[in-house]
Amino acid sequence: MITVAVIAVLAAIAVPSYFKYIVRSNRSAAESLMQEAASAQERYMVDSRQFAGNLTVLGYGAGMLPNTVAPNYTISMVATAASASGGTPPGYTITATPINGQLRDTECGTLTLNGDGSKVASTGATNCWK
Repeated sequence: MITVAVIAVLAAIAVPSYFKYIVRSNRSAAESLMQEAASAQERYMVDSRQFAGNLTVLGYGAGMLPNTVAPNYTISMVATAASASGGTPPGYTITATPINGQLRDTECGTLTLNGDGSKVASTGATNCWK
């Protein structure tokens, strides 16, 4: 009986820790992909003098996301044009929205990477981007 109790206590500690590890690992994979897409976007800007309008142009379209990201996040990108007055430069925003099991990531939620390099989590947490 004591052995069963010890195993139950260890499982109660280990299982939540394991799920947190999985969530952080999936988040890290999404962050890495977002940074790769941002690099591709900057290279596209040098070649085309404008930002790509969507991820497919950069090679990250539907069905082309790594299997470490696709089941856990929906990745999207929006390019913004420069203002007519020239006050606002062109830019882009890459967003990773959690799906499926990654919805357990209540610490960070949706991740956003802006063209100016700013990184934001929908929860406002400051320790989400490593």
